[in-house]
Amino acid sequence: MSTTTGINGSSTLSTSGTTLAPTATSGTSSANSLGENDFLKLMMAQLQNQDPLSPSDPSQYMSELAQFTSLEQEMNISTTTAASATQQSNSSALALLGHTVSYTDSKGNAQTGTVSKVDFSSSGPTLTIGGLSGISLSSIAEAQ
Repeated sequence: MSTTTGINGSSTLSTSGTTLAPTATSGTSSANSLGENDFLKLMMAQLQNQDPLSPSDPSQYMSELAQFTSLEQEMNISTTTAASATQQSNSSALALLGHTVSYTDSKGNAQTGTVSKVDFSSSGPTLTIGGLSGISLSSIAEAQ
């Protein structure tokens, strides 16, 4: 098996008689990353094209499959943890609606006001306090 790098930085994996180049598959984020299907295709190509007089060790394939599965599970856990943190942040912001809070404004001054609105964006929730919008949860010092 050999690996070559193309002009655009993409990798091509080759076994005797078979060449696999990365393709965008469902679940992959870019054309330069290999997905689960690509990994399985490569593994099957290796099995089909191995030398019958000196076959590869089957435990090596099981080890590679186990490592790939472990990596996939770690990525799933990471995604789930990030989603959980986002939900917790959103819940915390919603719980402050109607409450009086003390916060630090953009100039570093301590302010107090009532949370009247919560806005959600990709960067997280922001609060409107006393008519001033765009206040992040991290600037809240105390809630009453």
